[in-house]
Amino acid sequence: MTPDELQASVAADEIDTVVVGFTDHYGRLLGKRFDASFFLESGLTDGTHACDYLLTVDMDMEPVEGYEFSNWDGGYGDFHLVPDATTLRPAAWTERTALVLCDVEANTTHELVPVAPRSILRAQIAKLDAAGYASAAASELEFFLYRDSYHQAHHKNFHNLDAAGWYVEDYHLVQGARVEDYVGAARRALSASEIPVENSKGEAAIGQHELNVRYAPALTMADRHVVMKQGMKELADQLGVSVSFMAKPHAGQPGSSCHLHLSLWQDGTNVFAENAADPDLFRWFLGGWMHHTPDLMPFYAPTINSYKRYQSQSWAPTRIAWSHDNRTTSFRIVGSGQSRRIECRLPGADANPYLAFAAAIASGLDGIEKQIEPPTELVGDAYASDAAEIETTLRAANERFRGSAEARRLLGDPVVDHYAHHFAMEVAAYDRSVTDWERRRYFEQI
Repeated sequence: MTPDELQASVAADEIDTVVVGFTDHYGRLLGKRFDASFFLESGLTDGTHACDYLLTVDMDMEPVEGYEFSNWDGGYGDFHLVPDATTLRPAAWTERTALVLCDVEANTTHELVPVAPRSILRAQIAKLDAAGYASAAASELEFFLYRDSYHQAHHKNFHNLDAAGWYVEDYHLVQGARVEDYVGAARRALSASEIPVENSKGEAAIGQHELNVRYAPALTMADRHVVMKQGMKELADQLGVSVSFMAKPHAGQPGSSCHLHLSLWQDGTNVFAENAADPDLFRWFLGGWMHHTPDLMPFYAPTINSYKRYQSQSWAPTRIAWSHDNRTTSFRIVGSGQSRRIECRLPGADANPYLAFAAAIASGLDGIEKQIEPPTELVGDAYASDAAEIETTLRAANERFRGSAEARRLLGDPVVDHYAHHFAMEVAAYDRSVTDWERRRYFEQI
């Protein structure tokens, strides 16, 4: 949707609200709802302001101390939300509404706030542009669907939820038909919101599904990803059901992934294609991506729950290895010719796409620059191999991230310090919690 098209829709009394949003650490959309006429008069050109504590709060919106970016001593001022008109679109999952995403700028300098997720990805895309490349990217989002509303799920303490299915439904068309009331509505709403949908399917757990949208340049794809999640949650709320993008909602079932697909392009040609003029580019990009993964792991797996997904024979990887079309490895080479690309199977559905794509691009570009060779292709079962293991906790992954000279070289000290503190606060919150597992194990028997 262009601003002129929005103007026409407002004049025709078809749209009266514009959601103005940006993403926080978690990849959640935060922002304001504008009267559409006022947005066209002022908001589109002047933007709006929001409290800068929004890049320091935890999941419960509590301000967290210890950030240099914003703190009590600094008085928690504002930053500037600047709408990116290229992201303006109808929000077709709700009535009479459009949506636009914003870059986050400092009030005084009007420069991008370097620790905002979209800014971090923009910085890596600038390096990609400077190196003469464009990206083609996709993120495959899986989710669990429940017949309980979010309100009901909350009152049930998220226990004993009614899964939208009662057997594993991977590619199963009968079970898929049973959820068309929601999944079909989601496909149609996203398509009408200018997010081009490819398909949906049942997945490898009970009540689990996948909905895929068409690939795009990395920034556009990350934007589609966050709008897709927002739209799907709002639609679920309206229909009295709930969807979860947790990486691992149930211990006994596979988790939900967010496989990243990425290729580089020059002059309209995929430089990862088998017959590319310089086949080293593909190899070195893969080598750099793999080499830096352990140091940047929290950008792919950002929550405590993320690491519960990495279980043997669960369709999630446990080791850093690559292979052609092998779902046991963390890096899978798929497609051929102009569609040839690297699929990274590490991120779960809880990943912030701006951070994940930024880590991938930074790593791959460094691989090209430093001519980093990937390890030998793994043939067979990666779960049973001796390839390097993935970290199994956010605590361990974050300690490596915080102390990594390579992470600091690729992303900069301000980004690493800011996000290492964010991840450490997630760990600290978990350490303070008392879990159901503890109560079941110790309440009577200890």
